[in-house]
Amino acid sequence: MNDILILVHSVHGNTLAMAREIARGVEQIGDAEARLRAVPPITSALEPERQTVPEDGPSLVEAEDLAECAGLIMGSPTRFGNMASAMKYFLDGTGSEWFSGTLTGKPAAVFTSTATLHGGQESTLLSMMIPLLHHGMVLVGLPYSEPELTTTRSGGTPYGASHLAGPDSDRALDDDERRLCRVLGRRVAELAVKLQ
Repeated sequence: MNDILILVHSVHGNTLAMAREIARGVEQIGDAEARLRAVPPITSALEPERQTVPEDGPSLVEAEDLAECAGLIMGSPTRFGNMASAMKYFLDGTGSEWFSGTLTGKPAAVFTSTATLHGGQESTLLSMMIPLLHHGMVLVGLPYSEPELTTTRSGGTPYGASHLAGPDSDRALDDDERRLCRVLGRRVAELAVKLQ
């Protein structure tokens, strides 16, 4: 079985909801299985209490998850047009995986959720791609052959799945966003199976 690691950081649950839809897409492919994990939360001087992963949330990622995966799909909410600090902090700690080539040649994709439509969805996705390119991963996006990419009035980009959560982060995924999440998961899983 080819495990596809879906690695997520979610604060209000929107990025986690996307991850679960992506997992459904992964599991539509025979010989592929979704492994949902969260990056550890971090704190700052402004927010000294450590955030905890919700009881219904995924387990925290371990080094073995990276080593054992056949593909990686990474998601973060947008922070000023960039990935959240918890995701960046996690990636900054993957030097030994980079040195050993743990992720080299494996397919990868990215996804994000934003409060506003022009809140940096594409720049966040691009910021998450850069470390994956340094790891030697094969990036997978969403092609315009997916009709939702041209009809969506919310999330969805060729760089990866995205979601418009609204200013109160309470807008649920719509049908287009859900479908594009599943397509992204399916595309990474298909490529992972082919590469194996």
